[in-house]
Amino acid sequence: MSPAQRPNMPEPSPSPPSSSIFALSYLKLQFFARVRRFLQTKRAQKSLKTRTKPMVIKEEQATITTVDRQSSDIDDDSVVLQRSVKRLHFGSWEEKEMAALEIEKLAREDAKMRNLMAELGVIPALVGMVASEVAGRQRVAVNALIELANGTYKNKALMVEAGILSKLPKSMDVLEEPTRQEFAELILSLSSLANHTQFPLASSEVLPFLIGILESCSSYETKESCLGTLYNLSAVLDNAGPLLSNGAVQTLLRVISEKEFSEKALATLGHLVVTLMGKKAMENSSLVPESLIEIMTWEDKPKCQELSAYILMILAHQSSALRDKMLKSGIVPVLLEVALLGSPLAQKRALKLLQWFKDERQARMGPHSGPQTARIATGSPVNNREAQEGKKLMKDLVKQSLHKNMELITRRANATSGDSSKFKSLVISTSSKSLTC
Repeated sequence: MSPAQRPNMPEPSPSPPSSSIFALSYLKLQFFARVRRFLQTKRAQKSLKTRTKPMVIKEEQATITTVDRQSSDIDDDSVVLQRSVKRLHFGSWEEKEMAALEIEKLAREDAKMRNLMAELGVIPALVGMVASEVAGRQRVAVNALIELANGTYKNKALMVEAGILSKLPKSMDVLEEPTRQEFAELILSLSSLANHTQFPLASSEVLPFLIGILESCSSYETKESCLGTLYNLSAVLDNAGPLLSNGAVQTLLRVISEKEFSEKALATLGHLVVTLMGKKAMENSSLVPESLIEIMTWEDKPKCQELSAYILMILAHQSSALRDKMLKSGIVPVLLEVALLGSPLAQKRALKLLQWFKDERQARMGPHSGPQTARIATGSPVNNREAQEGKKLMKDLVKQSLHKNMELITRRANATSGDSSKFKSLVISTSSKSLTC
């Protein structure tokens, strides 16, 4: 009886070990048949393109040689693909690690291979390796997933569905810096799914991991990836609650003092401050408003000035307590400087804040009830004293602003140090005289 006829004949049930071996063999046969069909189709398409392409006699031999070389490369890739997928599914741990390295290389070189390998089920197997406690095994799996996720929404979704977020390490102490960077890069790639509600990326596993990395690592690339992920997550309002409950605001307020990371951190805070919870969290922080006012003085970071002014505007709106806090922190001279020398957007926002402070001061000096003439007579000593104090305050503010502006102008000038100091002293002297007139 031929082997082909054997499955159709009634036979007694095999023992469990025999059944398991048969199922595994059948699975392998089905898998390799699928790979073979794909490669045959790919070679047939390549051959068809070669036959239909017009060519002259001298070019024919060179083209045939090129096609043969390409066909050889396809054969090589097919062998590598077949071997690596087989090892990943059925090999030992050492063979799985070698397969992950080969899959990373193939996925980096050929975008079509990424989709094929996903169809062959390599993503769940690699996600399973990420949970390994062996550092080397974990790293090769993460690197392979990074390449498979590159530019493919489908592969990223498959990774999330396979449970990659639950496989993240619980402690930062067990990870070396290169491994942290690779994990951060993978999560940044997956965070592009944040706008799709079926993927809860702002989960209890992801956010503590990101916050922990930001607070403990010193690598520029790793921090940049974590901030990029938080920015993507914060763009979805539904993620504001989880972000705030995991301490994202306080962490970001500490990060904004570092100039190389300030812009991304401020942009993320700008997303959060528009929510009621985010605004309250910033109002209650000991770093606000001083840290934001300090950023307003960064003349070499106009984008940071704009973002900081935006956050301060939202915080100051309908909050007299925070406006008082800003005044005590010396915001007015900083706003005057930005209103004179900042970018057009920063100037607009600084002037808006100054107008609020001016209106509030006038409201406090005005009557609480009844006409002002009935409360304080015109020309009274109290009225004169308030007027003099107001003039003195404005003179001091303008003088301070002029001093800062002239220092900036003289720094930018290309004159010699002697001429610069003479010019500075001359202008300050002249401006002081004009103010006392």
